[in-house]
Amino acid sequence: MPQGQPSVVPDDGLTTRQRRNRPLVFVHTGIGKGKSTAAFGLALRAWNQGWPIGVFQFVKSAKWKVGEENALRVLGASGEGGSVDWHKMGEGWSWVQRDGQMDNEEKAREGWEQVKRDLAAETYKLYVLDEFAYPLHWGWIDTDEVVEVLRDRPGTQHVVITGRNAPEKLVDFADLVTDMSKVKHPMDAGQKGQRGIEW
Repeated sequence: MPQGQPSVVPDDGLTTRQRRNRPLVFVHTGIGKGKSTAAFGLALRAWNQGWPIGVFQFVKSAKWKVGEENALRVLGASGEGGSVDWHKMGEGWSWVQRDGQMDNEEKAREGWEQVKRDLAAETYKLYVLDEFAYPLHWGWIDTDEVVEVLRDRPGTQHVVITGRNAPEKLVDFADLVTDMSKVKHPMDAGQKGQRGIEW
């Protein structure tokens, strides 16, 4: 495929411009590192375009200070690009379920209800639903409902969803899906995460 040229031009009645500007749903899934990192890279591009951005972290604790949050908050407040709102709905875990599951389920559902309200109001141009695949995979939030809400969202709102084990229905619905596969990772050799790399 030539750079920037689609391999297929569908007979959908849309002009090239209409098709190009169609809002997208991205899914970054898989067991490899980089799902959230890629989503925040997309957020930087959106910020540069002046888009309002809503970040919703579904399973990371409000106590967990990540570098992307600090950077995007500073950029959002700079007045040069788009605004950035950051919402945390989790208790600081993602790959395994722990005690307090009901509280976490409730927080995840409350977070999804907020996302639905913001989509209906067209609050943001880009939504980063970080680690949102987990509450879908665990059945806390209904995947069919999520697909329906995303399919019917108004305007030109882009949504990127991250997390392992993204449900098949979401993968089938999304416009762009990347499965991050792990080839090697320092933790396999006993090295824990480090500043500037993991957070």
